[in-house]
Amino acid sequence: MKTEKETPSFRNIVYSCYLSSNREGEQFIPQHTLSYQISGLLSLNDGKNGYTSTEGTFRLIRRNQLLKFNKQPPENGEFKSLSIYLDQELLKNFSLEHKLTAETNYNSPTVLQFTPDKILKAYVDSLLSYREMNILDDKSLMELKLKEGIFILLQKDPSLKDILFDFTEPFKIDLEAFMNQNFHFNVSLERFAYLTGRSLATFKRDFEKVFNSSPGRWLLQKRLQEAHYLIKEKGKTASDIYLDLGFEDLSHFSFAFKKAFGNAPSKVIS
Repeated sequence: MKTEKETPSFRNIVYSCYLSSNREGEQFIPQHTLSYQISGLLSLNDGKNGYTSTEGTFRLIRRNQLLKFNKQPPENGEFKSLSIYLDQELLKNFSLEHKLTAETNYNSPTVLQFTPDKILKAYVDSLLSYREMNILDDKSLMELKLKEGIFILLQKDPSLKDILFDFTEPFKIDLEAFMNQNFHFNVSLERFAYLTGRSLATFKRDFEKVFNSSPGRWLLQKRLQEAHYLIKEKGKTASDIYLDLGFEDLSHFSFAFKKAFGNAPSKVIS
């Protein structure tokens, strides 16, 4: 069983609680997100690197990222986290008010982890106290708390302004390298297009030139090739890998696999 509690009307600050043994999935992160791990274990993977957050840790996830996640509660306990979403409008207003701008292209990991300290802990404790008093839906108060969070981040690391106040959209990047790294994410073509700095029409046109195939056909073939390798060479089962490779359900994966290779995944001999 899984439950998730969210603030009733102020969407920037979200408290989550999961009772299930674990929860796996993937998501697109549209906004910079400051999170605190109250209990349980969170594992994130951006396709290149893995990041693990344990109880009491803080993390800042950069916007416009594709991430796979695994949320695991402690034994006989609940997975709990608090997430603070720093949207572009908030950051632009803060930037203008305090005359702060990004000066360099900050080349940092997808997820930045912070050593817990008294200031960050006191900040989160205040938000959890407001939640207990049912005032997380007070927009004016919560806007002040969001600004407080930005000040704390900049106090910890002033160079974070080059992340927080960089308002540029994704620019046109190497399509082949991006798709070979991210083909296993189950997101729309529109999202792939956006993240590679292209309109959907340009994405499809460039894709045909690079891969000599349509995006849909190439994605299916690439995922099935990876699946065949993992089953034959690594001894994985279909149920182990179908979600990680971007398939929505096991039956669809098995049908596509058998159509491509002539045998069901369970019939592949390692």
